[in-house]
Amino acid sequence: MSSKLLIALLAAIAMAPSLARESAAPTLPTLAQVYGGAMLPGDAVHALSHTEQLLPVRIVHRGGPVRPLPKRAAALPAIRFEDKCSTLDLYDYMATNRVAGLLILKNGEVAFEQYELGANPGTHWSSWSLAKSITSTLTGAAIADGLINSVDDPVTRYVPVLRGGVYEGVTIRQILTMSSGVKWNETYTDPTSDRRQLLQRQIAQKPGEMLKFMSSLGRAGPPGSIWNYNTGETVVLGAVIEGATHRPLAEYLTQKIWSKAGMEHDATWWVESPNGMGVAGTGLAATLRDYARFALIVAADGRVDGVSLVPPGWFDEASKAHEIGGKRVGYGFMWWVPESKHPLTEGAFEGEGIFGQYLYVNRRENLVIVVLSARSKPSSSVQIDDDAFFQAVTLALH
Repeated sequence: MSSKLLIALLAAIAMAPSLARESAAPTLPTLAQVYGGAMLPGDAVHALSHTEQLLPVRIVHRGGPVRPLPKRAAALPAIRFEDKCSTLDLYDYMATNRVAGLLILKNGEVAFEQYELGANPGTHWSSWSLAKSITSTLTGAAIADGLINSVDDPVTRYVPVLRGGVYEGVTIRQILTMSSGVKWNETYTDPTSDRRQLLQRQIAQKPGEMLKFMSSLGRAGPPGSIWNYNTGETVVLGAVIEGATHRPLAEYLTQKIWSKAGMEHDATWWVESPNGMGVAGTGLAATLRDYARFALIVAADGRVDGVSLVPPGWFDEASKAHEIGGKRVGYGFMWWVPESKHPLTEGAFEGEGIFGQYLYVNRRENLVIVVLSARSKPSSSVQIDDDAFFQAVTLALH
């Protein structure tokens, strides 16, 4: 063997451990790493597509024939828009914002569908706070079913364990609009925040601990006087739904939506403990197309096959900004209401989850956009504004 060949062989052997590390399969981060944003890109993708391995779940069952999503005959027009003094396009948006799945539906037809980062049509992706918008919709369904009397009912009527705590005197409406006045710190990356303290109760998997924690919190102001984004509010709302329907949250979602909407796959939803209370504010995982099927129901004002699942006008109220404490708040019933910068986006609203998950609904334009992403931090500031992209798609397809 020549000396040059021997040197090359020894170098390859020396590099082998390094190469093995570089090509190793992604690992599943801990929940603390997920919420702390301490994930390598491949590990983030693995975590967001395998959240059923992080905490116990209940199955949300599909049913009946799959509802097709027909492909639109016309090709998607070029998407170009300005953001932060730069001219951008669809490819910039997907690459920069680490989009794993993008589905655009115009008039119920697929105008664009694309998967990246190893995702595919069967990949279950975590909703994070998109689950809040689904929980809000289930509240409307429970009212339509006569199981909840009104959004102005006190939450303690349906969750007696909260009596005597900070949620005494708080209404369902104030929970839906996150205006309970309960003091709360939502900072995901701060291990001492209320959000992370609630997460620790999830990790402990002890029945009743999450509601006990929520009930023990302090007060920042009277109910209805202050808006404060609070994932724990949705946990309370989930308990209201379970108390009113006398069934698990995932089972009620199965009954009202997943089994009726022609979903392609079962979904999963985190629970507080094995067979415990549903974690309503987060932890639902579904496929890109099934999220889109849910959004189509919303775009149709809550109707499936002509039958309304929610009271008349529910989404008119759920999708409008509210005045809280004398200030306009761009938040409806757990749907975000961005400031419109063009007449064609007036009235549009969206569900939003950390790491870049979106359900954009524009009923006026009969447009739905679903975005599933794997961004580096829970609330990272990305270079490209999602709403600027949504507006560009709206204008291109008008």
